Amino acid sequence: MTDSNVSRQERAPQVCAAWGKFAAAGVSALCVVLAGCSGGDSRQQKAQAAAPRAVSVATAKVQRQDVPVYLVGLGSVTAFNTANIKSRVDGQIMSVNFTEGQLVKEGDLLIVIDPRPYQVQLEQMQAQLFKDAATLRDAQLNLQRYTTLIPSGSIAQQQVDTQKSTVDQLDGQVRTDQAQIDNAKLQIVYCHITAPFAGRVGLRQVDPGNIIHATDTTPMLILTQLQPIAVIFTLPEDQLPTVAQHMKNATLPVEAYNRDDQAKLATGKLLTIDNQIDQTTGTAKLKAVFDNKDDQLWPNQFVNTQLLLETSKNSTVLPTAAILRGPQGTFVYLVKPDNTVEARVVKIALTQGNTTAIAEGVIPGDTVVTDGQDKLQGGSKIEQRNTAPSTGRSNGGSAAAETPSS
Repeated sequence: MTDSNVSRQERAPQVCAAWGKFAAAGVSALCVVLAGCSGGDSRQQKAQAAAPRAVSVATAKVQRQDVPVYLVGLGSVTAFNTANIKSRVDGQIMSVNFTEGQLVKEGDLLIVIDPRPYQVQLEQMQAQLFKDAATLRDAQLNLQRYTTLIPSGSIAQQQVDTQKSTVDQLDGQVRTDQAQIDNAKLQIVYCHITAPFAGRVGLRQVDPGNIIHATDTTPMLILTQLQPIAVIFTLPEDQLPTVAQHMKNATLPVEAYNRDDQAKLATGKLLTIDNQIDQTTGTAKLKAVFDNKDDQLWPNQFVNTQLLLETSKNSTVLPTAAILRGPQGTFVYLVKPDNTVEARVVKIALTQGNTTAIAEGVIPGDTVVTDGQDKLQGGSKIEQRNTAPSTGRSNGGSAAAETPSS
């Protein structure tokens, strides 16, 4: 083996060791670079997480408009007139001239009771009157004869006076006969039962051929007047002076809503206030009248009533959902131009359903938060996801008006 071959074999392990050190240094440098990159991403994510996020909220504009002020009460529909029609005479029902649920007019014939017994009594009374009238005429003629004989002294004055008394007695009998005749005619009228007013006939209680009596407690039919119809509702006694004062100036409209307060049934007007207050409930009854042309109201129906007391002109209004209450009083979150919010204290004039009138704190054109306030505080960044309706009444009605805050 030559010297050159020996030297190459001796240097081979040294070269391999040098290449191993170089590779290890490269791997270490790569790990350092990757670690530095990973640390930069982590710091950026932490910085993004630490930055405040915008809260998604619903907003609405503050507007200026007229606000109707309603007083809300619970009421019951009452027929304007109700008649339990009974017989005033005894007899057999000859005919029933109506159908159940029929609308009748005043004076329409409803039931006919057999009038023949009373017709016979009428003829008897007329005959008795004819007889007594003839006797009266004879007595009157005799009185005239006796009177002409007085100057000649042919008859005593006592006899003339007696004859005059007889004439008066017969005259009284004739008048009694005439009264009996009128009574018999009245009984015949009672045999023909007519409608005392225009209304709707209820369910029939009697049939032709039955014998009825004036002493029967069950009515033959019930007639109710539905057009117009009344609604009796209650309001707290504290509101009566205001209602009475407004009644002097104008007729107050009243709206009737169904049981769930979603659909308006009819519109009428306030008629009167009861003359006393119920001490057990602290309320008073009020009566309103409705035309009820479309028959939306029925007797004993439960309704929610809304009495339009007045209309507040040019009020600053916003949705009731924007109003919050805290230690500082009532406030709203006002949206600033940079999409941050500010807690603004407001003074409420009145609340009417979904609409609240503001006396102080905001002006028309301002934007307030109506939903998502629980995630906000002063200076919070927001994102407006939509614009809620600024005003409007709830479906079917509104809540009672609040008194202006001091």
